[in-house]
Amino acid sequence: MSKVSYYTEEGLKKLRAELDQLRDVERPKASQAIAEARDKGDLSENAEYDAAKEAQGMLEMRISKLEEVVANARVIDESQLDTSKVLIHSSVKLKNMANQQTVTYKLVAQSEADLKSGKISVDSPIGKGLLGKKAGDTADIVVPNGKISFEILEVNR
Repeated sequence: MSKVSYYTEEGLKKLRAELDQLRDVERPKASQAIAEARDKGDLSENAEYDAAKEAQGMLEMRISKLEEVVANARVIDESQLDTSKVLIHSSVKLKNMANQQTVTYKLVAQSEADLKSGKISVDSPIGKGLLGKKAGDTADIVVPNGKISFEILEVNR
């Protein structure tokens, strides 16, 4: 059973572009590398051929996974989302109760996550711990390092 993932229009576009790149550019390159290695002679002792076949297998696995993700992707109209609580595609301003620092995260699908740009996955421990909370709530979240308490200051789109 496939898992439905929710994306922004931009995020889904990036996924489709990556899939097109893998299918249209990388797949032919992999086939060419195999053909070149095959032309070099005895396949039983040809490490270059084995490496090319393995690389092709990894590429096909990545293509297959991306095709499944794109097939099960749904675009969210962010203007229709409830801003009273934390949902996917919410921007959340948090205060870490331990060190009093504030941070803002946007909750996104796992493949869109990028901590450097402040996007965290809804499947991450922090993302899961924030879902459904409202401004003013405190979220006690268990992470691999222990437990973190956040006060939710704002929830926006």
